[in-house]
Amino acid sequence: MRAIWKGAVSFGLVSIGVKLYSATEEKDIRFHQVHREDGGRIRYKRTCSVCGEEVTYDDIAKGYDIGGGEMVILTDEDFADLPLTSSRAIDVLEFVPAEQVDPILYNKAYFLEPEGTATKPYVLLRDALIDSERVAIVKVALRQREQLATLRVREGVLLLNTMLWPDEIRTPDFGFLDEDLKVRPPELAMASSLIDSMTGEFEPDVFTDDYRAALQEVIDAKVEGREVVQPEEVEEAPAAAVDLMAALKASVERAKAARGEQPARGGGGGEPTPISSARSAQKAAEKKAAKAPAKKTAAKKTAAKKTAAKKAEPAKKTAAKKAEPAKKTAARKTAPRKSA
Repeated sequence: MRAIWKGAVSFGLVSIGVKLYSATEEKDIRFHQVHREDGGRIRYKRTCSVCGEEVTYDDIAKGYDIGGGEMVILTDEDFADLPLTSSRAIDVLEFVPAEQVDPILYNKAYFLEPEGTATKPYVLLRDALIDSERVAIVKVALRQREQLATLRVREGVLLLNTMLWPDEIRTPDFGFLDEDLKVRPPELAMASSLIDSMTGEFEPDVFTDDYRAALQEVIDAKVEGREVVQPEEVEEAPAAAVDLMAALKASVERAKAARGEQPARGGGGGEPTPISSARSAQKAAEKKAAKAPAKKTAAKKTAAKKTAAKKAEPAKKTAAKKAEPAKKTAARKTAPRKSA
């Protein structure tokens, strides 16, 4: 690595000489603009819009547009006169808990290496930061601009994170923030269950840039003169319109399956959740409501049978009374006569 800045960390009355190195690098695949016909590089000339002449870097200055077509021109001498007293120093302002620094403020990261005889005070500051569980809030001037930054420890090395100024953070202004949207407790419970099922330890090495890898494969194939065979992608069927609860439940089941857990089955074991308890109660109520009309119908049929039996009882008695004399008459006729 090549140092991009040299200075000193001002820690009270202690001065620690350091070198600054970029801690990150972009892995994007970069391209040049070329002529499609012959591959020639496309060059851009720096020309003046007023006189049309080509301008060298030595003749280029910085201009601030004040509107109305007027421009204020600033030269290197104007910037040199600015009061950047900390141009070669990293001034420690205070020490704060790391969780108090909103991550949205972080901008770029740099490693600090001790220079010369500054190793001992460097290690002293490093160990003190670890022991106090704090980060240092500092000011530093980089590339002719004063910046707010933090000093913390990463893998035994002091790490400088430059930060944006608070007035550089935009305030969100979206319409939905003024709407009175309420989330139902069952939906919140299911969303929490989904979060629990997807919770794990963050290991950045397991994540890869698939697009960059595929693009590099295309470039390598072009260089070697071979054809790139892309794997066939399985097109997923468009998801049907489902309600929020159904989508959350399906997400939980999929997350559990991805982790090798058995999906929940109807009537299976396991501790009941607020959602499953509510659904079980709802199903029980529906079954009870379905059985109630059947019981009423059976009761009605039984009552009808009893009424019909009561109505038929007098008719049976009358028929029996009518049949009794007829039986006696028939018996008389059939009885044998006695001889004189």
